Amino acid sequence: MIALVDYGAGNLTSVKKALTSLGASFVVPSSPDECRRVSAVIVPGVGHFSATARLDAPWRAAIGDATRAGTPLFGICVGMQWLFEGSDEAPGVAGLGVMPGRIARLDANADDRLKVPHVGWNALTFTRTARLLAGLTAGSQVYFTHSYAAPVTSDCVASTSHANTFASVVERDNIFGVQFHPEKSGDVGLHILRNFLEIVG
Repeated sequence: MIALVDYGAGNLTSVKKALTSLGASFVVPSSPDECRRVSAVIVPGVGHFSATARLDAPWRAAIGDATRAGTPLFGICVGMQWLFEGSDEAPGVAGLGVMPGRIARLDANADDRLKVPHVGWNALTFTRTARLLAGLTAGSQVYFTHSYAAPVTSDCVASTSHANTFASVVERDNIFGVQFHPEKSGDVGLHILRNFLEIVG
């Protein structure tokens, strides 16, 4: 059973539909302790990083404990950003900190032809082999909607360029994240979710 964490950040319904279409069993936990007794945890999200403040100390402890015990953790969009130490979008709100680095705003001045927020389809540039991307080809298109993004570090397995080059997919051991919305990215997005489900087993 997968825990789909609801902290009021928006895209829960679309993620539910995608998981249901793939035959996945999931629960929306009503208390943090439920995250300690599942096979995986998914943290979705859209909008402002400040929404993650609702994942207070008990939630952070439960999800952190589960992750350290080997439970796969998958962050989507703002949920991926929450895996990092924090975000310039809400400087007073700490991330989970299981990925090093901070989330920063895309620099629209880097290319005057581009607008921020970054909304629409864009390509994945693979940076190394990753279980989450198995079976996909470089250049696969996925759907983004965001103004802030993660840095390219050793945990980045795919990057994307829009104003800046940023980490669009991260993976380290049992921790995974995507900046885009797989539930809105057609066959490619469903393939990534299916890969995660296969990792979970």
